[in-house]
Amino acid sequence: MTDGTARPVKVPSTDKCLRILSENGCEEAVVEHCRAVAQLSVRIAKRCGADQELVEAGALLHDIGRCRTHGVDHAVEGAKIASSLKLPQALVKVIERHIGGGISKAEAKRLGLPEKDYTPRTLEEMVVAHADNLLSGTKRTPVGQVVSQLIRKGMDEPAARVLRLHKALSEACRCDVDTIP
Repeated sequence: MTDGTARPVKVPSTDKCLRILSENGCEEAVVEHCRAVAQLSVRIAKRCGADQELVEAGALLHDIGRCRTHGVDHAVEGAKIASSLKLPQALVKVIERHIGGGISKAEAKRLGLPEKDYTPRTLEEMVVAHADNLLSGTKRTPVGQVVSQLIRKGMDEPAARVLRLHKALSEACRCDVDTIP
């Protein structure tokens, strides 16, 4: 991974990420969920050619904000923590943009988040966001079930974004992401 100037950027190792979660007081259930998201994310990253180190670190740290809040703002809080630790900007963005299939600027305003677009843009951001969509705790859920649950809750737009993300990643992987073990 580079920082845009061709200089290599060092993402924290698996052990360092786990230490960061622990040092910030993340509950064991959150850590186990992050481990499960990391395992699935790396498998997806291998299929679609994403940066596996960035994906693994991003997946391990995606819910670090849950040490402060379990609300939708956990991604914003997580990005603040990652920034304060001087983690690479690409990693901060993975954490900040992992919520669902993304959150638009208008939706962020309605939710009380800082008014900006939280839609995953890079392949690595999309991989982590979608692996998180497919895991409830450590249990894998097919995308159809995830989308149906969102629709039942009246969350049609988020459901559509999750489905678009699934399709985009399935194209990048050249297989349905649901079939990746």
